[in-house]
Amino acid sequence: MGRAFEYRRAAKEKRWGKMSRIFPRLGKAITVAAKEGGSDPDMNAKLRTAIQNAKAQNMPKDNIDAAIKRATAKDAADYVEINYEGKGPHGVLVFVECATDNPTRTVANVKMYFSKYGQGMVPTGSLEFMFGRKAVFEFEATETTDIEELELELIDAGLEEIEIEEGTVYVTGDYTDFGSLSKALEGLGIEPTSASLKRIPTSPITLTEEQMEEVDKLIDKIDEDDDVQAVYTNIG
Repeated sequence: MGRAFEYRRAAKEKRWGKMSRIFPRLGKAITVAAKEGGSDPDMNAKLRTAIQNAKAQNMPKDNIDAAIKRATAKDAADYVEINYEGKGPHGVLVFVECATDNPTRTVANVKMYFSKYGQGMVPTGSLEFMFGRKAVFEFEATETTDIEELELELIDAGLEEIEIEEGTVYVTGDYTDFGSLSKALEGLGIEPTSASLKRIPTSPITLTEEQMEEVDKLIDKIDEDDDVQAVYTNIG
């Protein structure tokens, strides 16, 4: 499943592995969530998930609290969430999720990346049908983890697929079932290391290593942008 719901797990881990980049990105997600739905995680599911993901990456509590406070500060940046879509080399479709306080700057940067390393941007909404939105939860398997039993426990909460890959359990459902699956896992005493809404390609393609090297130039450049929160492609 790892390769099915994101362009390459290994590449993602490499990019996200640097704390100097991941903490600001996680902090922005917390700030946006708090600004949208309030600073109380018990009443704000999006904020609760953002905090959970930050803790899974060992983000210090002080950083988390500071990110929440920034949402209510008088001089807080007015972040908006916006998506961009484009085409890369070798038929690769790219969906970019951003959180920015300056959409003009962000779209100019993303457009430049696509123009230099890909085939250009496409109108917003053009690629929506090429990606399915899924709720994806990850947690580490233990010696007592019983996949069949978990499947029975989660099926009524909207489970579509459950799988173990290299010691990690992946639970997937429709994005509309994010809340019910989250509550079901909590009821089982399971605390995910990651809980998010991902865009999974409906018709994934396969590339050669040489082709991937060319595509990586585009993906890495986009992902380095401070306004970018996530990048998805139709690579299987």
